[in-house]
Amino acid sequence: MLRASDLEVRAARRHRSQRWESERMERNTNRIRTTIGTLAIALAAVLLLTACVGPRIYSTTKPGADLSSYSTFGFAEPLGTDRPTGARSILSSNLADAARGEMEKLGYTHSDSDPDLLVNFYLHTQQKIEATTTPSMGPGFGYYGYRGGMYSAWGGYETRVSEYTEGTLNIDLVDAARKELVWEGAAVGRLRESAREELQERVQKVVADVFAKFPLAPAQD
Repeated sequence: MLRASDLEVRAARRHRSQRWESERMERNTNRIRTTIGTLAIALAAVLLLTACVGPRIYSTTKPGADLSSYSTFGFAEPLGTDRPTGARSILSSNLADAARGEMEKLGYTHSDSDPDLLVNFYLHTQQKIEATTTPSMGPGFGYYGYRGGMYSAWGGYETRVSEYTEGTLNIDLVDAARKELVWEGAAVGRLRESAREELQERVQKVVADVFAKFPLAPAQD
């Protein structure tokens, strides 16, 4: 027969086990939220990539690859910009629509059945530090106001340090049979949080900018 003390020990163990399980589930939930939050930030990165000065565009082709030897293309499953669950995100849909239009301009034919090339996307964000030097407003003013006149800098100028987020959009073309990357295009630009409603238009613009660096000329009608 179990004593009262034994029952209390068992109850305490069950309570600890339930608490640990609850904490584990909460950690998993936080990871998912973080991933979704990262994707939301990446989504905003595309908006910035079409800022007035334009993004920096890069294009790299695998040595020896003959991009004219491919005829059809499809999309990777899942795409690198899909939701953590594997479901197609709005961003992925917009990227796929824009990339399909650019690939067809180049003379490739879209195919869901055994395509020659697979198109994939990825968005990466990272924090950056920027320092700019401007004429000083004198001790106690501007960025260095915290010095409060206790001391001043030399030379009559001040350096302002700011932090911003940079976004990189990658577009990959993969040889489906060999599972090898044959071309990569990338756009890099400063991330801005505005105009989310313009996502589709801005995605089309930045994808067109990337494909403008594609090593093959558009097909002639």
